[in-house]
Amino acid sequence: MASSASPSSAPAGLVLTPDQLLQHWQAHRRVTRRMIVAFPEDALFTHAVGGMRPFAQLVMEFVRMAVPIARGVATGRWEDAEVAEPRTKEALLARWDAETAALDAVWPTIPPHRFQEHDVAFGQWAGPGYVTILYAIDNEIHHRGQGYVYLRSLGIEPPAFWDRS
Repeated sequence: MASSASPSSAPAGLVLTPDQLLQHWQAHRRVTRRMIVAFPEDALFTHAVGGMRPFAQLVMEFVRMAVPIARGVATGRWEDAEVAEPRTKEALLARWDAETAALDAVWPTIPPHRFQEHDVAFGQWAGPGYVTILYAIDNEIHHRGQGYVYLRSLGIEPPAFWDRS
């Protein structure tokens, strides 16, 4: 993972550096990974509450978003990911880990101006690159909340959401 800039090296008015934004996203991804681990294998793929999708399907939504969004912000080309659906927890975790490494690899290729440049992601989400990235992070956090409900309904204590180590 890229290192963060020291506070004195950031330009005045800058809230986050690109590396700090990636670290924030990857910290959330670590929590999501712990959520995957916490699920019993069968429940990961089948358990749902109130007509919502099982957590494995939500995780695959995150997979279909993260790297394609980073690539899109980097290049301006918005290509959907063709992703085979894993059938086991082990395969899902392997895919998650591969996507985490891919996100780390793509991130440094994003030119700094692309974070502020207006684009239309996947032909439907208009805004600057950083907004599209924040959407992916927000989407993961939102759906991870569903996973917390699922785990609690199964009598399993979910991982602490604030522990992003």
